[in-house]
Amino acid sequence: MKKNIKNYFLITSLLCFSAAHSQLTSTQIDDVVEKTIKTFDVPGIAVAVVKDGKIVHSKGYGVRSIITKQKVDENTLFGIASNSKAFTSAALAMLVDEGRIKWDDKVIKYLPEFKMYNEYVTNEFTIRDLLTHRSGLGLGAGDLMIWPDGSDFKAEDIIENIQYLKPVSGFRTKYDYDNLLYIIAGEVIHKVSGQTWNEFVENRIIKPLGMTNTASSWVRLKDTSNVIVPHVPIDGKLKVITRYKNQMFDAAAGIYSSVNDMSQWAIMQLNKGKYGNGQKIFSEKEHFEMWTPQTLMPNRPVPPYNSLFKAYGLGWQLNDVKGKMQVSHTGGLEGIVTQVTLIPELQLGIIVFTNQQSGAAFSAITNTIKDSYLGMEAFDHVKYFSDREKASGEKADKITDEVWQTVAKNKNQKIDTKKYIGTYKDNWFGEVSITEKKGKMYFASKRSPQLKGEVFFYKDNNFVVKWDNRYFHADAHIFFGKDNAEFTMKPISPATDFSYDFQDLNFFRIK
Repeated sequence: MKKNIKNYFLITSLLCFSAAHSQLTSTQIDDVVEKTIKTFDVPGIAVAVVKDGKIVHSKGYGVRSIITKQKVDENTLFGIASNSKAFTSAALAMLVDEGRIKWDDKVIKYLPEFKMYNEYVTNEFTIRDLLTHRSGLGLGAGDLMIWPDGSDFKAEDIIENIQYLKPVSGFRTKYDYDNLLYIIAGEVIHKVSGQTWNEFVENRIIKPLGMTNTASSWVRLKDTSNVIVPHVPIDGKLKVITRYKNQMFDAAAGIYSSVNDMSQWAIMQLNKGKYGNGQKIFSEKEHFEMWTPQTLMPNRPVPPYNSLFKAYGLGWQLNDVKGKMQVSHTGGLEGIVTQVTLIPELQLGIIVFTNQQSGAAFSAITNTIKDSYLGMEAFDHVKYFSDREKASGEKADKITDEVWQTVAKNKNQKIDTKKYIGTYKDNWFGEVSITEKKGKMYFASKRSPQLKGEVFFYKDNNFVVKWDNRYFHADAHIFFGKDNAEFTMKPISPATDFSYDFQDLNFFRIK
């Protein structure tokens, strides 16, 4: 009897341990997502989980638009943004498999017009360098050619103008995230394959994987009846904003997909390039090459995952979580953010898409699901990220509030505005004008028309521009130099998206 009692308690304790550390059920995922929607004011979210080659959860939550109230489902399309970068690296891997390129081929072999700021860097720059964020350029350098508008810039302009962007670190010495070089990588694919990046990715990856609702760009979607719209909080209230549609950005951030379709992509990735009945998108050799660390990223081992390393591969971010390798990426367009997370050892993939730009929302969901598969103790990631986002927001608000308070205090100062009026040019961004109308100053970009707004005196030779489009969240300082013949800029708020790289501009007066 004592032996039976002992066995009973042993079995009971094991069952309790197993229950405490088992993966989340679909109902539990539902609960986490609903809590996330309320906490971060996200209209719509879609979540998929793949395990051991199968979809075990795929579902939509909330609404595609706060105006139409149409529901999100597992087939609702979102802009996956920078999760498109892994498709670009996969396309290049396929060309490597075919012997048409090598990772360490020089870019100028295929694009002789390619030129960086430094001649040595130009001559040594490889296809691998295009994908690994180690060019020496600063974070998001040159993104104003594609963001928030970029309608007047073409791929050839990117290739031409990148030579004017000054490096901030030594070549291959430091990680700084870059978008423009992925656009150039797309041009390499075009040059080598004879197909545009869009055609290659759709014909060679998207169609074979059966991603039937997916397109390589918004403008290439055949059916837009089940697509989210982007949302941004403006002055504390959520609003629908204009969708980003610039096709020039596609090789870095263009794909539209659903969590159902992206599950096929995740399953193929976890299966080392194989899909269907043994067919291959790319070889196992190149699969491992893409998941091999190329550039070290800043890292500090902190709970709960205590990651000992963090690096960028080829289109993927790599780190360890609780002793297991994690392969992941995030993506963001205004009003849309996404995350794809793979843990190969567990044959686990987690995909979270949202139609609001709070990265904290997808992190809270992904981490909660991930923890359950890693056997970790329950942790309230929703509260953790909410508290962190609130603290960060308060810090940024304090800085911006102080600037606008100073503007208000100095608004009656007599300023000779005429000495600032004129047309100015930056070598890569082109012309902007500063004009005066009824005693007010205005800034307007010629090549990026959305960048326009009123200019206010701040102090000394420092002004600030308030963009007409309030969902940018990117108001900026203007610093006039000697004799007001030149000026530089920088974002006011530390929370400004890095693609508003005003700090890389150097304007000089042309008239």
